[in-house]
Amino acid sequence: MQIFGLDIGGSGIKGAPVDLDKGDLTQERHKVLTPNPATPDSVADGVKQIVDHFGWTGPVGLTFPGVVTGGSHIRTAANVDKSWIDTDARALFSDRLGGLPVTVVNDADAAGVAEMSFGAGKDRKGTVILLTLGTGIGSAVFVDGVLVPNSELGHLELHGHDAEKKASSKAREVEELTWEHWARRVQKYLAHVEMLFSPELFIIGGGVSRKAQKFLPHIEGIKAEIVPAQLQNNAGIVGAAMWAAHE
Repeated sequence: MQIFGLDIGGSGIKGAPVDLDKGDLTQERHKVLTPNPATPDSVADGVKQIVDHFGWTGPVGLTFPGVVTGGSHIRTAANVDKSWIDTDARALFSDRLGGLPVTVVNDADAAGVAEMSFGAGKDRKGTVILLTLGTGIGSAVFVDGVLVPNSELGHLELHGHDAEKKASSKAREVEELTWEHWARRVQKYLAHVEMLFSPELFIIGGGVSRKAQKFLPHIEGIKAEIVPAQLQNNAGIVGAAMWAAHE
């Protein structure tokens, strides 16, 4: 069975059809830059561009970088335009896609669902936390495989700042930090999350997961196991398709 998955991020929008039996993309993903400003209408245009690229005419699962309730309503918009707040995203995207059935889910929750089914979290019990380190920090918390939705742990306060302002991949790039220096920031953030939740496993996702060997060896003092996401930056696409199939 195939469903189209699409991942909306702070810097890019990417999508592809997904084989739900294998948890893998059936075609090479297509990506466009997230518009600036990332308003509902401009992002919807980007979504349509990607779906049209594949000529897709079936159900579409989309992720969004913020709190999503009821598979539709946007509650926060930290890394996109604030006009998203209170938007009915399902109605917006379905209308822009000519009436195709659409489901919307938090981006990190989607990535976590994919990793728990096909990746680093498969068959893991206890508390597992996936963290996507990208433009911001997304989080997905699982207890014995069950998702606690919209956790948004990237906005925990750490040393007087939103954690994502200091420990996201974007922060590393903007401040031109070495991998080792950035790893120390990530370590402090992980220690804070570990103090609150005592997880057995941290899964590190987002585009930076492809470069895990550059920073994970520098992270020390964390009791939980720390591994990179196996689906890497495709996890959100796969999870969005899974969520649409479930809906």
